[in-house]
Amino acid sequence: MIKTIKKFLVQIFFGIIILISQIFNYNLGIKVGNQFFLFFIEMITFLPIMFILVGLIDIWFPKEIVERHIGKASGTKGIFWVVLLSMFQAGPLYGAFPVAHILWKKGASIRNIFIYLGAFATIKIPILTFEIGFMGLKFSFLRTALTLPVFIVIATIMEQYLKNKKFEIKLPE
Repeated sequence: MIKTIKKFLVQIFFGIIILISQIFNYNLGIKVGNQFFLFFIEMITFLPIMFILVGLIDIWFPKEIVERHIGKASGTKGIFWVVLLSMFQAGPLYGAFPVAHILWKKGASIRNIFIYLGAFATIKIPILTFEIGFMGLKFSFLRTALTLPVFIVIATIMEQYLKNKKFEIKLPE
């Protein structure tokens, strides 16, 4: 019991602070509590859908196909596929991590995982349409043309850095 309490001490402390803020009508604490609640509701409604998607990817795409198309030897073709995959997904960034994990498990290269995460964060079609509507096509095109090569360079550097470090993704205990 004590071990469990120690494990969740930060979360318990956060809950107590929010509760005290509610009792004493502390405005900042109430706002933090409300934002946390809204984020929690969003996450609870979104994550089951992501886990279903991850399960379908796990079943529908054999490891050999993933390795061939976005594995270590995929080159430019692999970059194209992960950018395309990330563009057609929707949702917050934390939804990309389960997909990145399943792609890693299926044999995707480190470089393509990092490119996928970067592209997911910045060039999803829903974000692009919203951006074009408010900022214009020229801005959206320039931002995409500048950020995508940066992600590719950073991903290549990360792959070189992690290549001989026995990089692996560990599941939480």
